[in-house]
Amino acid sequence: MHPAYSVILFTTASGAGYGLLALLGLVGFNHGQASSVAFALVSVVIALMLITVGLLSSTFHLGHPERAWRALSQWRSSWLSREGVAALATYVPALLFAAVWSGLVDAPNWIGPLGLITATLCALTVFTTGMIYRSLRTIRAWHQPLTVPVYLVFALATGATLITAIATLFGRFQPFQVILGVTALLLAMLLKFLYWRAVDAMPPAFTMNDATGLGRIGDVSQWEVPHTSENYIQKEMGYAVARKHAARLRKLVFLLLAAAILLMLLALLAPVVSLVAVIAALSAAVVERWLFFAEARHVVTLFYGGRPV
Repeated sequence: MHPAYSVILFTTASGAGYGLLALLGLVGFNHGQASSVAFALVSVVIALMLITVGLLSSTFHLGHPERAWRALSQWRSSWLSREGVAALATYVPALLFAAVWSGLVDAPNWIGPLGLITATLCALTVFTTGMIYRSLRTIRAWHQPLTVPVYLVFALATGATLITAIATLFGRFQPFQVILGVTALLLAMLLKFLYWRAVDAMPPAFTMNDATGLGRIGDVSQWEVPHTSENYIQKEMGYAVARKHAARLRKLVFLLLAAAILLMLLALLAPVVSLVAVIAALSAAVVERWLFFAEARHVVTLFYGGRPV
């Protein structure tokens, strides 16, 4: 698949934003009102900015971005539509939570419920994003059980590093933030390792026989290419990354995650280092997401001489 930069920005930025917002909601649920109005408002604003930038960037991949609102009508059958509905629904409790958690609105009894609702909707939105890809049977690398957990864990990992860095800037750094961040980053490493191992070990699910439906009469082979020049489908669905490059980029993801873990641990001695850990974690997410799309092969490529997928 062609790794569209707008979709990569969407999944990484919004994932980090939802991860941060969910953790803020849980902080409010567990500890009540924020100790600083500035910390509360800046944290929520950063989270909502990341979410909004991500959502807006996703529309750039559409042929007619102005019609994006129509996707919301198909929530009964489309995970993309469910994602849009969940994303928009999250804004309401998130803004109400920000108002009461920061103390701008004096309603301490509502901090816990609104925080929990916000965190739940954040997790639900990231879940629906992962399910968009998990539900596609035509792309073998995506249609497997670890796709959704990887999306959720990367959102948590990037969100955890962000909340640590923001807390540091406001003098509210706590060792527990490091424990949470390191745990999430380690889990991201483990799930991504298991994901790539599972994808590499999966046998091809489709051949030209399956694609044409003619396998019942014998093996099917391509006699002539369908086009004399590359068309849109080949550009979008037929993108391929060289195996040696993919292997290097996979190592880079692990190196960046390891660097983020090391920097988070060093933050126990010098909290300011957590600011660099955010960069490492977000960089790892960007490379991982680029590979997620670049390594995926759609069954339609079989019609253009592609190998079994």
